[in-house]
Amino acid sequence: MLRTNKDNMKQQIQYKINSKTKPLGSLGISELLAEQICLVQNTLHPELKNPTILVFAADHGIAQCGVSAYPAEVTSQMVLNFLNGGAAINVFCRQHHIQLKVIDAGVNFDFEPHPQLIDAKIAKGTRNFLIEKAMTAEQLQHCFAKAREIIEITYANDCNIIGFGEMGIGNTSSASMLMSALCNLPIEDCVGRGTGLDDAQLQHKLTILRQAQQNHPKPLNAQEALQFFGGFEIAQICGAMLAAYEKNMLILVDGFIATSAFLCAYHIKPEIIKNAIFCHQSDEQGHQKMLNYLNAKPILNLGMRLGEGTGCAVAYPIIQSAVNFMNEMASFESAGVSNKK
Repeated sequence: MLRTNKDNMKQQIQYKINSKTKPLGSLGISELLAEQICLVQNTLHPELKNPTILVFAADHGIAQCGVSAYPAEVTSQMVLNFLNGGAAINVFCRQHHIQLKVIDAGVNFDFEPHPQLIDAKIAKGTRNFLIEKAMTAEQLQHCFAKAREIIEITYANDCNIIGFGEMGIGNTSSASMLMSALCNLPIEDCVGRGTGLDDAQLQHKLTILRQAQQNHPKPLNAQEALQFFGGFEIAQICGAMLAAYEKNMLILVDGFIATSAFLCAYHIKPEIIKNAIFCHQSDEQGHQKMLNYLNAKPILNLGMRLGEGTGCAVAYPIIQSAVNFMNEMASFESAGVSNKK
C-alpha cells in the first residue's frame, strides 16, 4: 500500500526526532510539539516568525446581574492598563519578545487612539442574555468579518504563530454557557469562581445561569450559541482562530474563556484542532472538562486563571525550545555518538 505524502512526512519527522542525541521520547511533550509544528508547516525545519498575542476586550450585559466579583468598569480600566504596559500580559510579552495588540471588540468606553489598540467595536457591550439574545446574527457576522481583517493584517506582518487573550467582566459566565451548550454538560459542571467569587456569590451566579438557560431554546450550533450567550470578544476570537487556520498559522489557545472560543471554532471547522497548541490548564473548574472534550493535552498546569493570554506567553518559550531542538540538536550520526544497541 502506498503511503500518502502526509504519512511520509510524519515518518521523516519521527525519524529525525528519534535520531537526536537522546534516549527515545526523553524530551517528552517537546517532541510532540516538534512533530505537530513540523506537520502543520510540512517541513523538517520548522520556524516561528513574529509571535503575536491579540487580546480582545468587551463588556457583557450579563454583568448587570452580579455574576462577577468586579464591577463592569474594570474592563475598560484593564484595557487602559494593557495600553500603559502595566498588566501581566505586557510583562510576559516583553520578556519573551512577543508582539502584543489589544482589540476593542465591544468595550463600554471611548478610547483615544493608541498604536497598540485596534478598534473593532461592535457595540458598547452585549445585551443581557438572561432576558434576550446577547447579540444579533448581524452582529455575530460583523465580529467574524472584523476578526478576519485583523488576522489578514497580522499575517501580512510575517507572523505564523498567534495567541489569543481576552478581557471582559462577566465573560466566564458566557464561556460557561457556551461550554454547557456545545459539550452537552450540565451548567453546574461548567461554572467556576471566575474573578474570585465566594460561595454565596458562586451560588448566585449559578442561579442566574440556570435561569438564562431556561429562557432560551437549546442552540442548534456554535453560531447560535454565540448569538445567545457569547461576548463580542469571544466571537471575535472564534472568528480570528478560524481565519488563522485558513492561513495555516499555529494557534495558541489560552485558558477557560479562550478555549470556549476555540470550542465554537472547532464546532464550525473540526480540522482546526491540528493547528491548535493548548498552552495551559486553567484553575477555572470547567476548563479541564472542556480540554477533555477536545482531547487536548495542555503544556502547563500552573494554577493560573488570569486570562489576558498569559498562558500563551508563559508557554511560548517551551514551544520555542521544541522548534530549536528540532533544528539545532545534533543527531547521533553527526555528533559521532554511539546509538542504543
